[in-house]
Amino acid sequence: MEIKTVGLASDHAGFKLKQFVKQYLDAKHIPYKDYGTYSEESCNYADFGHALARGIENGEVYPGIGICGSGEGMAMTLNKHQSIRAGLAWIPEIAHLIRQHNDANVLVMPGRFIDNEMAAKIMDEFLTTDFEGGRHLARIKAIPVA
Repeated sequence: MEIKTVGLASDHAGFKLKQFVKQYLDAKHIPYKDYGTYSEESCNYADFGHALARGIENGEVYPGIGICGSGEGMAMTLNKHQSIRAGLAWIPEIAHLIRQHNDANVLVMPGRFIDNEMAAKIMDEFLTTDFEGGRHLARIKAIPVA
């Protein structure tokens, strides 16, 4: 995967894990842009998920990482955008497959269900796995509604 600047977004339940993600990216010298939230104060995941999706759509960032409590709300929000393919991963094997088979451009992680060590393994897979193409390309092209 060619990494430009990683876009980040979380809600309050994903904030702590997002802080770890920043440390992980800093250690690997990978630039990032944080679209919020910026504290553990209760907020709506959709506000930050849409901001991340717009950042990818307008070319500011690629790829993205989104985090909320279960990961589901963030994934649902991101996937409302036609050009976003957000995949929820809670183990490295899923992160590998969402890149290899689905060409996911956003990794979503469940902040309440994984620890920092697992998050690092998941990000290692996501950020180093290329899209396989081939038979998967037609499937990817069939995803958008319009």
